[in-house]
Amino acid sequence: MVCGLIQRIDNQVNEKIMGNSKLKEFFQLGELGNYFVRVFQKPDPNQKSNFNLRMMHGINKISILMFLAAIIIWILKRVL
Repeated sequence: MVCGLIQRIDNQVNEKIMGNSKLKEFFQLGELGNYFVRVFQKPDPNQKSNFNLRMMHGINKISILMFLAAIIIWILKRVL
């Protein structure tokens, strides 16, 4: 919740500095897209992490990759 609020404030500041760009707004990832980016990044060594959190993110990585593979296979079966 707080992270989303900080992100919105950051986006508003960027809009003030960069100007209102419809194209930039169109390609914004949003909260869900930013989560996918964060899951596949290297962990921050300064941030405290525990075993449960690492396992949760590991399982999420596996499930995201399996989902994308299934979608690709499904599309290929439909097309070919």
